[in-house]
Amino acid sequence: MSASTSNTAFPIAKELDISVSQVEAVSFLLDEGCTIPFIARYRKEATGSLDEVMIVRIRDKKNELMEMEKRRTSILKSLSERELLTEELKTAILGAPNLIVLEDIYLQYRPKRRTRASIATEKGLAPLAEKILKQEGGVPFSYSQDYVDPEKGINSVDEALQGAMDILAEKISEDRATRSCIRRIFVREGIVVSSVAKGMEEKGIKYQNYFEWKEKALAAPSHRILALFRGEKERYLTLRIRPEDDRCLREIKKHFVRSQNEESKIVEKAVEDGYKRLLAPSMETELRNALKKKADEQAITVFAQNIREVLMAPPLGHKNILAIDPGFRTGCKVVCLDRQGKLVHTETIFPHPPQKREEESAQKVLDMMKRFSIEAIAIGNGTAGRETESFIQNISFPKKPIIAMVNESGASVYSASEIARLEFPDYDVTVRGAISIGRRLMDPLSELIKIDPRSLGVGQYQHDVDSKALKQALDDVVASCVNAVGVDVNTASKELLTFVSGVGSQLAENIVRYREENGLYQTREDLKKVPRLGPKAFEQSAGFLRIPEGNNPLDASAVHPENYGLVEKIAQDLETTIHALITDNKLRKNICLDRYVTGKIGLPTLQDIMAELEKPGRDPRQKFDSFVFAEDITDISHLRKGMILPGIITNVTAFGAFVDIGIHQDGLIHISALSNHFIKFPQQVVSPGQRVEVMVIALDIERKRISLSMKKSDLIRQVEPHPWNEQGKKP
Repeated sequence: MSASTSNTAFPIAKELDISVSQVEAVSFLLDEGCTIPFIARYRKEATGSLDEVMIVRIRDKKNELMEMEKRRTSILKSLSERELLTEELKTAILGAPNLIVLEDIYLQYRPKRRTRASIATEKGLAPLAEKILKQEGGVPFSYSQDYVDPEKGINSVDEALQGAMDILAEKISEDRATRSCIRRIFVREGIVVSSVAKGMEEKGIKYQNYFEWKEKALAAPSHRILALFRGEKERYLTLRIRPEDDRCLREIKKHFVRSQNEESKIVEKAVEDGYKRLLAPSMETELRNALKKKADEQAITVFAQNIREVLMAPPLGHKNILAIDPGFRTGCKVVCLDRQGKLVHTETIFPHPPQKREEESAQKVLDMMKRFSIEAIAIGNGTAGRETESFIQNISFPKKPIIAMVNESGASVYSASEIARLEFPDYDVTVRGAISIGRRLMDPLSELIKIDPRSLGVGQYQHDVDSKALKQALDDVVASCVNAVGVDVNTASKELLTFVSGVGSQLAENIVRYREENGLYQTREDLKKVPRLGPKAFEQSAGFLRIPEGNNPLDASAVHPENYGLVEKIAQDLETTIHALITDNKLRKNICLDRYVTGKIGLPTLQDIMAELEKPGRDPRQKFDSFVFAEDITDISHLRKGMILPGIITNVTAFGAFVDIGIHQDGLIHISALSNHFIKFPQQVVSPGQRVEVMVIALDIERKRISLSMKKSDLIRQVEPHPWNEQGKKP
């Protein structure tokens, strides 16, 4: 165990309420190059069965503490080189519990540009400032005359006194106890005050709600903080985040104004100057940074949760699919994909105005259905999506296929990407987009990992949050999803393999190239023949790479090769085969797991192995279920207050959830309308992709705003049937 690991383990364990040994185990495994999915799945005995979420938190906290240690070392080195490091100062620096305290200690010693105080100090006014600060009852105007020296640039008593006040103002603003006290007041009592920037009333209309806004910073939700900061950045809003000045000045004066004399009046002026000119701006910057960090963390958490739900959407599975990228003027681009997602045909049909060749288009669809044994039809939900769905639903199929609307967010990003160009160099972006729509229905995860998660149409202010932190969170989520599902090494794309534990881009390319040159992998052992896939990469990746129809039935499961010997021993003890163990539930019931517990293998691993033997390579995603929007509700003009409609959650934010009800304009369920009971976060009741039933509670057709409710009290009060549209039709 490294010294750095030991130094950081205790504070992390205390903060996360876990044992030091768990933190040390995770830290050791991470330092050894183990990935988070691998640690969570295959090192449960070492970590005490910590899940991925906790392992990520340990990693992030460890990184934070390591950065602080680097800063501490840098400060000590700087002070030592400048011969400013005393034993007392060293002890204070080594004992600083966090970065804020550390920087407060270092503040007065930090090299800085010339300030009014440093200039006054250079002129020899520091003793005068100290004498005034003592407030012993002298007459400042009198003894300040001793410091008047035109050669030093001090031409009068007033200039001497001003220089002394500048020194005192800086001293007061850098005082550790004062900063700590004022920081608490800023955090607890800080007020966010927003107003419209001069002359920006029209241009900044989207921020109209914040033209005159005031609330406690501590109570402001993350989405509002990010919106206010964005409005300020775009120069539509002016923003101030402070407590009442008098409240802070009273606290500072308690500490520095010790008497009631001429000297005290000067100190009082220095306090006011030091607070308003130096300390308040510094504290406001700190508070802004803290609010931004907290808002970023909450927004990133929401975004990451949404992305997980999108990536883990139920797959239709291997089917022959006809996929349509809808359009009006340019027609609907149609592609046919085989069961492996390979493009076998492309066509363009024109069922909509202005061409409106419905019969011809329907016949082409029927011909493709027959020719390519189509089992399902995927329709993009963008422009002309509902109209295309209606057209397809009205075709008289000999045997009706599965018909599904597919969220096409990001499809255009994929179709124009380098990945798409390499996959389909001979086809244009419209064909690539249709292929992506079809593959999303077949296996959302395999297709969506090719696209930057920020392009998938979920999240909240993702372009305003810390980009590095966002990327790390999204990378973690994508890797978690890919490894939770597992990857068929004989069919997976390079892009999918890249996210497998221990693989990465170069090894993914090598795995695909080896497969192309040598044929399908027969066993996991074959992976060791892949160039540059060494023992460590094999250890990290093997359990997540599956061979469904290989020579060894365990290769299709999540049982790690390091435990194959254990499974073979269990089979031998039962005088049976591994294949029989997998297929015969009665045999597995005869296994006494306690007999196989060793120093390295405990019950958590044994229970995981038993679960895999029961359902080898089981997919954790839910079963696919088709969904149909309300018939004839295709435009916002068809909506009426009180309608109850089926919908799909498309995005979840801190303030509510957006719902696709099939009209090209998502409605919003405010958090207050998500449940009859109080909920703190929308994620408690909804997630992207969830099918819901909603009521229209308000409409603003001009601004294209639809307010919806999921409250049971709203949904059940509709005793009489309500018309779906003006014609009274309903699905």
